Amino acid sequence: MKEKVKVRDRILNVATDLFYHQGFNQTGINQIIAEADIAIGSLYNHFPSKNDLLLAYLRKQEEEWFDGLEKFTQGISQPRERILKFIDYRIAQQQPDFYGCPFIKIIAEIGTQDQQVQQLVEGHKNRQRMLLQGLFQQLDYDGPVDKKLLADNFFLMVEGATVNATISRNIKALEGVKKFIKKMMA
Repeated sequence: MKEKVKVRDRILNVATDLFYHQGFNQTGINQIIAEADIAIGSLYNHFPSKNDLLLAYLRKQEEEWFDGLEKFTQGISQPRERILKFIDYRIAQQQPDFYGCPFIKIIAEIGTQDQQVQQLVEGHKNRQRMLLQGLFQQLDYDGPVDKKLLADNFFLMVEGATVNATISRNIKALEGVKKFIKKMMA
């Protein structure tokens, strides 16, 4: 017997799919209600506004992103290998149904005027940056570039390469970043 999905989860799942694939501004409340097969009161019972639903979507994306990274790097303890797996994780995300980083997409779509959205997006990116800084600090590395600077620039390269891969539907930029960082860490 199929397990019944809670109404809140059903709403959030539908909104997640729609926000990611067609955009926040292009998704109407009526479409969410219809696709979640709920009454309008049920939506507003769980999410008082479309913006509250957007915030829940971003929190869900944050949790899923880091859970996915944790599973992807499970059993790997060496910082060098974890750094390389970080980029492998970004490469693995580049599936045919990958439409770009949901955090970058939201900021590109709605801008930075909503402080809560801005804080969630910025927090997500900073959490990645801090994770990488911690890994780079653990490296046995005596190269020409400071470890923090290397971590920050690696993060920026991965972000740029992810955007490039989304646009070009090609992972060559991400693979290039991986080759570069391997040489820097050698």
